[in-house]
Amino acid sequence: MKLARSIHTAALTACLGACVAGPAPEIATPVPDLPPSFFYAPDVATDTSVAALLPQGDPAFRELSERVIADAPRLAEAAARIEEARATARRAGAERLPLIGADASVTGTRTNPSQFGGTLPPNVVFDTERVAYGANLTASWDPDLFGQLRARERTAVARIDAADAAASAVRIALLSELAAAIVDWRSLTAREGALQEDLDAALELARLAGVRERSGLAPGFDRVRAEATANASRSRLAALANERARLVGRVVTLTALPAGEVHAVLALSQVQTDLVPAPRLLPSLLLANRPDILRAAALLTAEDAELAATARSRFPQFDLGAIVGLLAFSPGDLFDEDSIVGTLAASVAAPLVDFGRTEAEIDRAAARKRAAFASYRNAVYQGLGDVETAYGLIDAADAEYATLIAERDSAQRAARLADTRYRAGLADFLTVLEARRAADDSAARAATAFGAARRARILLWQAIGGEPQPPRSDVQNGSPLPSEL
Repeated sequence: MKLARSIHTAALTACLGACVAGPAPEIATPVPDLPPSFFYAPDVATDTSVAALLPQGDPAFRELSERVIADAPRLAEAAARIEEARATARRAGAERLPLIGADASVTGTRTNPSQFGGTLPPNVVFDTERVAYGANLTASWDPDLFGQLRARERTAVARIDAADAAASAVRIALLSELAAAIVDWRSLTAREGALQEDLDAALELARLAGVRERSGLAPGFDRVRAEATANASRSRLAALANERARLVGRVVTLTALPAGEVHAVLALSQVQTDLVPAPRLLPSLLLANRPDILRAAALLTAEDAELAATARSRFPQFDLGAIVGLLAFSPGDLFDEDSIVGTLAASVAAPLVDFGRTEAEIDRAAARKRAAFASYRNAVYQGLGDVETAYGLIDAADAEYATLIAERDSAQRAARLADTRYRAGLADFLTVLEARRAADDSAARAATAFGAARRARILLWQAIGGEPQPPRSDVQNGSPLPSEL
């Protein structure tokens, strides 16, 4: 009868606790619809790998990228965030296990006989001062009947996935910035070569104009114009030093290397490579590979678990506890059989009337889940837009580079013909000067366009999330786990 009454009391407590607030709302989190292909992607599939979009053949990139992965401060910070998330998950898992402790105490007590309200019987005598010695082993455990602690642990585990994805995003961003800096450095080197050729040609024209001036075949104005063109080339060459300093500073920030060592590595000779065709990739790869999408999916999973934990706080919380110890009033009696004491307890606590507190917490957790889902959708469409932009930039940059190469070749041929005609007395000096200037300018713009085409490929590598990685779980695939609710 007593057992039935206890069960009835516990069931009534659970029902009352559940009445504090209703269940959590169902929030649908479907994977966004993706197009079957990218609009600007190549029509024909190529055998180009995603890794080939980076300047893998550049010795400076190979050496500096290893240093970035090994010692970049931003990557070390991201790794520390992963360790923090793992520690939090271990703590959440430990909350589901019993807690065992120990304590020891020595307590002195003095009693006033007058507190008993009168004179004690003659035969009743007790010590007014007493010292108690105790030692206990304690244990407590929450059986988590309604899964609140289990949901908290799931939240913490999902945040590990989010921290791991954030670290991958940092790694990809660092390698992209490094690759872009090296490509910019190589573009500067190519522009410097074109400008140096411009300067050499201008100096040669100035020398030839000086010879013709001294021979009385040309006015001195031709020599002055050629010298002005040479000075213009010198100023443009000098301006490149500003860009070089900026690039060295950027690489120092990325690699934590001294500027002198960075400059020495960047000065390594480059193996000239052609532009690789862009690989044809599918939009579904974004969900499995892009770090910001993986992170958003993991955070959505975490918020779903947090909502489940918050909703289960409206149910009763059970706690089991036990104490086994020794209690004696003399050190010599501490290990006597009569000194053994113990306590076994079970408790249940549930909210009855909280005036909307639990319901407000559930509503707040639901709003956070909706925000996380919106952030996840935004990450997916941001990825789609970034890849489309990268493909479009590759098409435009390749077309511009091909046009500039044709322009450069034509301009250089025209400059050679003008120089030949000038030496033969069939063209004036202004024609030679303009043809030379057009040829050198087109060469510098072609070098810049080649760098822009290479940077567009780096942008595609970053937009797709780097080299495709094998999936490890549903969260890593960029799809949030099914709701626990």
